[in-house]
Amino acid sequence: MSVDLTPADASAPAAWSAPLGRLSHAGRSYRFVDLPSLMAQAASDARPGGPPPYSVRVMLDNVARRAATAGSARERADAARTALRLAGWTGESGESAADGAIALDVTRVVLPDSSGLPALMDLAALRDLLAERGEDPARVEPGAPVDVVIDHSLIVDRAGAPDAAAFNQAREYERNAERYSFFKWAQQAFGSVRVAPPGKGIIHQIHLEHLAACIGVAPAPDGEGELIFPEFVLGCDSHTPMVNALGVLAWGVGGIDAEAAMLGRPHVLKAPRVVGVRLSGSLPVGSTTTDLVLLVTQRLRSVGVVGDFVEFFGDGAAALSVPQRATLANMAPEYGATVGFFPMDARTLAYLRESGRPAAHVDLVEAYAKAAGLYRAPDDPAPGFNAVVEIDLADAAPCLAGPRRPNERVTLDQVKSSFSEALTAPRSKGGFEAAPVAAGADAPHGTLAIAAITSCTNTSNPSVMLAAGLLARKARARGLKPPAWVKTSLAPGSRVVPRYLAACGLMEDLEALGFHVVGFGCTTCSGKSGGIDPTLSAAARDEGRVLAAVLSGNRNFEARIHPDVRASYLGSPPLVVAFALAGRIDVDLTREPLGRGADGKPVHLADLWPSAMEIEACMAAVGDPALYRAVYGDLRRGDALWDALPAPSGPRFAWAEGSTYIRRPPFFDRASERLERGADGDAIEGARILCLLGDSVTTDHVTPSGAITPDSLAGRYLADEGVEPTAFNAYTQRRGNHDVMARATFSNAGLSNRMEGVPEGGFTRVFPAGEIMTIFEAAEAYACAGEPIVVLAGRNYGMGSSRDWAAKGPALLGVRAVIAESFERIHRANLVGMGILPLCFEEEGGWPALGLDGSERLSLSGLDAALDEDAPIAVEAARPDGRTVRFAARLSVAGESERRLLRDGGIFPSVLREFLGDKTGASDGAAAKEGTEG
Repeated sequence: MSVDLTPADASAPAAWSAPLGRLSHAGRSYRFVDLPSLMAQAASDARPGGPPPYSVRVMLDNVARRAATAGSARERADAARTALRLAGWTGESGESAADGAIALDVTRVVLPDSSGLPALMDLAALRDLLAERGEDPARVEPGAPVDVVIDHSLIVDRAGAPDAAAFNQAREYERNAERYSFFKWAQQAFGSVRVAPPGKGIIHQIHLEHLAACIGVAPAPDGEGELIFPEFVLGCDSHTPMVNALGVLAWGVGGIDAEAAMLGRPHVLKAPRVVGVRLSGSLPVGSTTTDLVLLVTQRLRSVGVVGDFVEFFGDGAAALSVPQRATLANMAPEYGATVGFFPMDARTLAYLRESGRPAAHVDLVEAYAKAAGLYRAPDDPAPGFNAVVEIDLADAAPCLAGPRRPNERVTLDQVKSSFSEALTAPRSKGGFEAAPVAAGADAPHGTLAIAAITSCTNTSNPSVMLAAGLLARKARARGLKPPAWVKTSLAPGSRVVPRYLAACGLMEDLEALGFHVVGFGCTTCSGKSGGIDPTLSAAARDEGRVLAAVLSGNRNFEARIHPDVRASYLGSPPLVVAFALAGRIDVDLTREPLGRGADGKPVHLADLWPSAMEIEACMAAVGDPALYRAVYGDLRRGDALWDALPAPSGPRFAWAEGSTYIRRPPFFDRASERLERGADGDAIEGARILCLLGDSVTTDHVTPSGAITPDSLAGRYLADEGVEPTAFNAYTQRRGNHDVMARATFSNAGLSNRMEGVPEGGFTRVFPAGEIMTIFEAAEAYACAGEPIVVLAGRNYGMGSSRDWAAKGPALLGVRAVIAESFERIHRANLVGMGILPLCFEEEGGWPALGLDGSERLSLSGLDAALDEDAPIAVEAARPDGRTVRFAARLSVAGESERRLLRDGGIFPSVLREFLGDKTGASDGAAAKEGTEG
């Protein structure tokens, strides 16, 4: 049986049908897109590279279904064409999965509180705006299930004590009561929103262990029975790909894209390359999966997979457990890929059973995956990839990554020397330019301030967690303890972790070394490490000491982990324990002792490192389905603190007057103004350069996530609002206040504006006078003068977290365009969503090669032709001395859908027009372009 897909125009396939198979299981009958038949129909002798990759097959299923169910004839025809191209995949080098863009229907949306709050606040504001215009606010309702997990707000105020978790959670509620009240309102106001209260774990680990179903079931498009299909999930966090370890196609987006998906819009991406990473061999003795993922991150960053799909295959991949695969998938944003995908196989099914999924459901997943061509058997041929990268697991030597980026891999024997070199190296070369310290001084360079076992990346992997516990046991037996100045903490991503550690008797050993559970959340990995030893802070601030941190996380950008810690290193949980014992980063643990035991004799890392047999002996405590069922049986049930929290009810949120946490966001109100005034025109005239940035600018640089300090613009604003400095909280928790976030934009202490004489941090020159001031104040000055502003940058602009405020903030400042050498995928899409033009220099070498210094005024012309025909945009840079530099820039967009968003001015005007229909006052030109969409 097949679904008939009638083309909408002459360029569509004459009569395309997606073959449907039938599956009988447990007394029920299902239908599904028969991918093997579909791929066979499209196969030709010109497919030398093997069948389509499994990640492509998931997209193929999605667009084949979309071809039968999309809202307009044009969309159905586009889906049919895309399906035929995907089915006919050849895997030739340089070929992408399909020409142009791919539109996918979203199965589920997962939101951490950090980005979920602003997304849901925007929907609440849209309800208000509709009600104010006499429309039914209840029309604003997510069309796909939305899971919110409150995990990004926990700060490590107390550590190294038995009551740390209870203390920290109580402080969390004190700080975030207004935010959490909003989530309680959203849970009752939106029928599709499900909230996991604080203290349940980290969203990605919960997703892996419980939320992911692998498959979905819905009524068939013709109304006959049920259709079964693979999940496609969007998450408002860049580490959403962690669930790729289960064969679930999922990736991170900004809140802007998530809002669009919640409102029923398809998710559109540029057709990706698919890079196969063949894993061979096995891990050497003494190496962990963390060492492997840091190797993978380094290799793939050097190869260049930004925006690509990465799909792992080979004997080495097949041998990895799902938790080990999850570590590799989790760090996809660190190596730049959209996904780090592992197809479903026997290990997937075993993990689903071990983690407590219902047996009937796992059996259905198995039957469907095998029938639909989504199950990888050991003897299946390797897919045809655009490129293949070979990685031997034997190369994964023990290592750390740092001091500033996850791809800065340093083998364990080189950590000491590389840190010493970085101390004196200039900042332009990645160094610290630190002054020498006299022998015997307190808190010398390299003093370890933080040792944190944290982050879903590694706490989801029992083998490394058990290794950390076993190492702690041996260290305790030798009488070792970390020095008092090291802040030690354990923040698992799941409540399962301390239960299996306790079952093995290892929690007591970790606690003896100060690694008490401080709570269940992202904590240190997302910059919420809390205070450190005051003596160390004083040494860092007053004397320029370069302090260090070691954490089992995925991000270590400068100033992210702690504002006083300049050198941060990623490593496996057992290495976190080892460096905590040493109390320093500048130690060679392959040769030097990490301390002296109770007997006065030196103790080396090799003396403490657990064997594979010791770890395996503890693994039996991990694979107990009853453990997972017990933990996740109350996922959405709050504790006494949650239950006692007051919250408004009804379809509209009651915004509290004077709140400094939750304020009605301005974006839909601005969208209404935009629709009334019409399009911005074909040119941007006389734009000022707000800041001149280099390569690898992260979303942390654009919008920091750490603590709000009293001397920051955000801190001064809060003080003026009557907030005490002790209650400032972190930027992540203030994302419900757009006045805070506007002042936070481009305010990171590590931001380097390349304009001459501008100090490091959020500063710039304001022309024509050239006065130095904060970037926020400069944007205000240019706005008062009626001058548009743009940002210039280098390669990989927007690395890091999928932070929609890194686009919302610049939009609030008035940024019209970002001209960079290249963009990271998520941030580029966020810019489009906010109506900011993402432009790429056509000139090799970008603004430095053009000789720009930031004093120029830029005029951009040909915007309409760029949106309509992909024509280059002509840019004239007028220097103060009267000379002009001319260059071209190219719009970086994914298909017609993103072009339409930019014509509309972003997602907010576009969505508002849809809700208001003909009442928007949109210009005739905009309406005409909209009409072409079918």
